[in-house]
Amino acid sequence: MTDSNSNPAPDRSPANLRPEIDRLIAEGALVPAARLLAELWRRDPASSTASFVTSRVDGLRDRIPLSKFKLAILRSFTVEPIVPLLRAEAFAHGIDLDVHVGDFNTYVQDILDDQSSLYRFAPNAVVMAVRTDQAAPELWRNFADLSPEAAQQAASRALQSYEQSIGAFRKHSQATLIVHSLEHPSIPSLGILDDQSEAGQCGLIGHINRELRHIAQAFHGVYTLDYDALVARHGSEHWHDERKWLTARLPIAAGYLLQMAREWMRFIVPLSGRIAKVLVVDLDNTLWGGVIGEDGMNGINIGAEHPGAAYQALQRALLDLSRKGILLAVCSKNNLEDAMEAIENHPGMLLRAKHFAAWRINWTDKSQNLREIAEELNVGIDALAFLDDNPFEREQVRTALPEVTVIDLPKNPLDYASAVRNCAVFERLTLSSEDQQRTEMYAAQKQRAGAEQNFQSKEDFFRYLEQEADLEPVSGQTLARVAQLTQKTNQFNLTTRRYTEPQIAQMAKQPHWHIFSIRVRDRFGDHGLVGVAIAHDDDEAGQCEIDTFLLSCRVIGRTVETALLAHLAQSAAQRGYKRLVGWFLPTKKNAPARDFYEQHGFERKETNATGTLWALDLKSSTLRCPDWIKLKVTEEPASRETTPAK
Repeated sequence: MTDSNSNPAPDRSPANLRPEIDRLIAEGALVPAARLLAELWRRDPASSTASFVTSRVDGLRDRIPLSKFKLAILRSFTVEPIVPLLRAEAFAHGIDLDVHVGDFNTYVQDILDDQSSLYRFAPNAVVMAVRTDQAAPELWRNFADLSPEAAQQAASRALQSYEQSIGAFRKHSQATLIVHSLEHPSIPSLGILDDQSEAGQCGLIGHINRELRHIAQAFHGVYTLDYDALVARHGSEHWHDERKWLTARLPIAAGYLLQMAREWMRFIVPLSGRIAKVLVVDLDNTLWGGVIGEDGMNGINIGAEHPGAAYQALQRALLDLSRKGILLAVCSKNNLEDAMEAIENHPGMLLRAKHFAAWRINWTDKSQNLREIAEELNVGIDALAFLDDNPFEREQVRTALPEVTVIDLPKNPLDYASAVRNCAVFERLTLSSEDQQRTEMYAAQKQRAGAEQNFQSKEDFFRYLEQEADLEPVSGQTLARVAQLTQKTNQFNLTTRRYTEPQIAQMAKQPHWHIFSIRVRDRFGDHGLVGVAIAHDDDEAGQCEIDTFLLSCRVIGRTVETALLAHLAQSAAQRGYKRLVGWFLPTKKNAPARDFYEQHGFERKETNATGTLWALDLKSSTLRCPDWIKLKVTEEPASRETTPAK
């Protein structure tokens, strides 16, 4: 028995799935219908399928759990045929995408006018999709006629326009802005002569793109999409459709509209929080070629040459994911000794035991193993992605655990690595030091769990840990991590309100808002920045209200949450407030935080359909930081301006 048996997945053609979906909807079986809709899109991601999917989603959107997201597209070309593809792709990721398309070529006016339809739409994110022939028309159309000085001036004007537009947008909106870079011409005006100088047509367009990245970095929540690289990946001659451009102002060939939609999704997925935190991988014929139990360590394929190079390329992709803070785990039907010998000793392996945060190498059902991995790593089932060459195993996991992101591997192992790299659930828009050290942090967590078994009381264990915590107001250095935690923390999160960097930065400027982060370390290592508290003062009510209170699962139950709450209470009392209040808004995932306020002396004041309001009398409260935590507090600065860290 091996991990890669040949049992095929059920053969459900798109033609058969459509009536089945409509039947389920008519019967009120909405969740199964939604699952089949996503499967239909995976099997047949075509324009006709997108129309079917979006029409059914419109009838389901308020009746099944989906993440709401509003996207505005400002453009200098026709994007309308892309929108249904984009919405269907978003639905497959659990996102109900509402799209506003700005008028053709009015992107500058839309941004500058604070009463425009763009701002009335109140988007979560905006795509600025502008072609080079509009952003730098002289460089695109007339470069051969320009003097070197005129060409430089044209590049400078394009950059000045970008800077003014982005600055104006950030004044009027806190939404994320995604700016397309400029495409190089496939054949420059001066042919091969162009490449002999940085001041050539392609050189100046490249200069604009480099400076555009610098402009974006100066603003919170502004990112660049490398449109030129996207076109290059698919081939400029294939990507473009000159006839459609001249007749309908649609420059992208029909076969590549989906690729444009998927490139936008690489931003939308992390912004909506629909990311995977753990990638669980199979071994036989996935991480290496062959079956370790039958072929032995010397018989499996993994190395620099074909056919082992395909599996080594996949391992390089997985290593790159781990550098972004995505945990790796193993789920394989195998003998443990055989598998570990290959992982630790095969010379072609790039991944070793140290790179994996959890293991399940046994003959147990894979869906059960995935549940155990999620529990061990203290993440939700929906935080898992699953990689397995066997379609039968993939289908079983999809059926048993529909929350898991199951990656469909192509038949050819040469394409495995690109299948992983193109998966939007692994995209990140920021990278913190905590992300880069996540695997090491989980290794230290296992040491803590082992040490805890040696103590009869939790208090003795807490003292043994020698915990130190740094509590400080949000700053340019911590802004990205604070926003990231609000976007992805689910379990110990009292309100689950999601905020972008611009929104956090805007709140930090207001004197009645207080935003704190907490960083924790102990004798086993540094947990990093693991907690966020956001509160605002209400002078009329004489109270301070907690807007957001969250903690990473790595430190839940170590009384760090008490230290953070105690500081909120103490600082509110020092500002003269009588009460500290906060809502608990229940979700499917934040049950660990349900009793938090009650356990810390708060009284229930109000309950409605959305949640429960709790209040703490600051005059009579005895809430204090536990004496086994050494807490260092940095006071809020007089100036509340927060600028991005470089």
